[in-house]
Amino acid sequence: MKVPPSHWWRTVLFLIPAIGLYTIVLGALSIGSSLFDKRGYFGHWCARLWAKLILVTTGVGVEVQGMERLQRGRTYVFVSNHQSHYDTAVLFAVLPYQLRIISKDAIGRFPVLGWHLRRTGHILVDRRRPDRTAIFEWAGRLTSLGLSLIVYPEGTRSIDGRVAPFKAGSFQIALQAGLAVVPLSLVGTRRIMAKGQLAAHPGRVRLVVHDPIETATLVDVDVKQFGERIRQIIRPIAESDADAVSSRG
Repeated sequence: MKVPPSHWWRTVLFLIPAIGLYTIVLGALSIGSSLFDKRGYFGHWCARLWAKLILVTTGVGVEVQGMERLQRGRTYVFVSNHQSHYDTAVLFAVLPYQLRIISKDAIGRFPVLGWHLRRTGHILVDRRRPDRTAIFEWAGRLTSLGLSLIVYPEGTRSIDGRVAPFKAGSFQIALQAGLAVVPLSLVGTRRIMAKGQLAAHPGRVRLVVHDPIETATLVDVDVKQFGERIRQIIRPIAESDADAVSSRG
């Protein structure tokens, strides 16, 4: 994807400083609030405002389809394809739920940040040696506090817009705790900021919310097959503009 010089300069001189300011101010408020709010509700408000400011500053509009398929107040595991750094901003900005994420446990070693993430309900996992007992305990906390989880089972951002095979372990929490899984198809975030590029572009993004899949009644589930089932729901829409974006090279 060719990057107009004006977008590169706009990103360096305006977007990066602005987003840096949002991150510092709202991050400090979020960390401070966790001393009194163990549920992390105010921290999520900060994250959602942060996300909305990033989208507005960049000039990103979001069209959402299928939100009526969800029930307010339920705990869901949202499973999305991953194309761009902007994916998380889009999901936090538009999904009306208390959202938490799964991150690498290495992030937890950062002073203050790791403590803050664990305290407010985010999940830090050693992907080489996942602690099944701890994962189940986290799942129970999600339900008791009314939190929902965002998962990117590809493990990394797509370079070409294609949805890579899903890592089976990403679905352990949902299946072990019987949580409903909601497939999400994100379209267009790669046009905003593709992997490996610094420049961000204004544009439109589409988020399609698919029907929730109840896991509480599933018996003897093959995790790998379940992950592939979710992937096949997400792929057709998520990859709908992959060829168009690639052809602009």
